[in-house]
Amino acid sequence: MQYRRLGSCGLKVSEVSLGSWLTYGASVNEQKSQACIRKAHDLGISFFDTANAYQGGAAEEMMGRALKEFPRESYVLATKVYFPVGDGPNDRGLSRKHIMEQCHASLRRLGADYIDLYQCHRYDANTPLEETLRALDDLITQGKVLYVGVSDWSAAQITDALRLAEKHNLDRIVSDQPCYNMLQRGLEREVMPLCEREGIGLIVYSPLAQGALTGKYKPGSRPGRGTRAADPQSNMFMGSLMSDESLQKVERLKEVARDRGVTMSQLALAWCLRKTIVSSVIIGATRPEQVEENAAASGVALSQQELDRIERILS
Repeated sequence: MQYRRLGSCGLKVSEVSLGSWLTYGASVNEQKSQACIRKAHDLGISFFDTANAYQGGAAEEMMGRALKEFPRESYVLATKVYFPVGDGPNDRGLSRKHIMEQCHASLRRLGADYIDLYQCHRYDANTPLEETLRALDDLITQGKVLYVGVSDWSAAQITDALRLAEKHNLDRIVSDQPCYNMLQRGLEREVMPLCEREGIGLIVYSPLAQGALTGKYKPGSRPGRGTRAADPQSNMFMGSLMSDESLQKVERLKEVARDRGVTMSQLALAWCLRKTIVSSVIIGATRPEQVEENAAASGVALSQQELDRIERILS
């Protein structure tokens, strides 16, 4: 496993990281979840990502239990705050009250003394940005959080946060966690150039397009039984990813992977990591074998000829 700095800050994270959205605490039982996390740690994956809203907090609890067997300094623990966790008017968003309460709740569920990276899961237009940034800065001062980041913020929102932090001498955000893969490239228009200029590390989620880039789905065919695309509870965001047009591109990309001697998943992850501003790609896994396959993408450098060939397929 190779490691990269998280943007311009001093923290290093594994190029491949393990997430828990739609898996741990939900569709994957405790035994299998722990097996995946143990395999990830054994392979050198050091970055583990979750969120307070995943499975109503169950994902944090499960990940906390699984990581307990490892030295705390051997991994980077990340979680998030924003989405509703209750029915009350203050049980959501990025107000000082919600951030403080949920940070403490996440620490309890994770069984941790501190969170390495605390991320704003979305932007909160109903809370003054300065209030949010000051609350996060206070958590850093208290030692409960080491670094702060955001997820799915626009370029303008990230810019406002950076300028406000500079003006008031607050700890700046160090990362952004957006969706990015071969089939979903909107990040390249504004957010990625901004992050490159400002030294904001990108920790991209859904680098395999929720499984569409693994090559297991065929154009014109129904998803196989037991796959995410066949499960109405987990395929709600797959939409156009399962179109014949997208899957036909995947079929052509599989030829590139075969010529290179890697799996389709490894090719897709290596393609994301071609950008140095991408600090890590977050994978989801239900079996240790998937973790092992995806971890092997670390260090795979695609040639310019291979990148040009991929671009022709995707364009």
